[in-house]
Amino acid sequence: MELGLALLASAFLGTAVVLANVGLRHLDPARGALVSIPSTAVLFWLLAPVLYRGEGRNATALAIFAAVGLVFPAVVTLLNFVSNRLAGPTIAGTVSSTTPLFAVLVAIVFLGEPLTVSAAAGTAAIMLGVIAFTARGEGVPRTWAAWVILLPLAGAAIRGGSQAAVKAGLALWPEPFVAVLVGYTVSCATILAANRVIVSAKGASLRWRGVLWFIAVGFCNGSGMLSMYAALARAPVSVVSPLVATYPLFTLALSALFLRGERFGPRVLAGVALTVAGVLVLARVQ
Repeated sequence: MELGLALLASAFLGTAVVLANVGLRHLDPARGALVSIPSTAVLFWLLAPVLYRGEGRNATALAIFAAVGLVFPAVVTLLNFVSNRLAGPTIAGTVSSTTPLFAVLVAIVFLGEPLTVSAAAGTAAIMLGVIAFTARGEGVPRTWAAWVILLPLAGAAIRGGSQAAVKAGLALWPEPFVAVLVGYTVSCATILAANRVIVSAKGASLRWRGVLWFIAVGFCNGSGMLSMYAALARAPVSVVSPLVATYPLFTLALSALFLRGERFGPRVLAGVALTVAGVLVLARVQ
């Protein structure tokens, strides 16, 4: 069950990346975030009368979910946009692959989660695999300052720390829907407050085709986070985080099928093999 939920989250997140690539043809990234995050918050509020049960309410857990929402997904989304612009998607994506490392370290230090040899091996295999099939640039000169690498690294750290924090909140109030509802609501407020900073007044106006694509992006991201939180409510961070981090594998497959922009060279195939091997190892842990 936990394995399926984590991989479902990965599939949703990977699909969101593909949809965003299409949406970016019609809308710039900042406006895309201003569409995707609020639309997802609205969706969850519409679903609240059906999915919210209200059992076992805990104020501390609610505060944790809200604190996570201040930085994830809003701040991480903005960091991703900036790092993609400055360093390019290859570097940004590769560094972002370190998210499970931060998640597992925070879970070990602050939550007291044990890390077995099998879980460590599976995590390492997945991280190496994801890095292998995302870092495919060849002979591209570096045109950015060294400090820029801190941006995607900060995004990975925030994302990983957020997963561990949500796990702590779910231990007090095991309600994944509340976690994602509160998180998205606070993130919506955060990104709307930053509207004037992240959106250029001279930029292109909203295009309805782009708006529709980014609404779909938001729904996929929101569904992915709900699935991930449901998995975290049932399994350790050291198992869930690496599995969720396999989402570039789904992005790669969907891009090859629908966008026809991917070529499966030796490095990509090696990365896929490592990632699948890591997933199988973590499946045995469960």
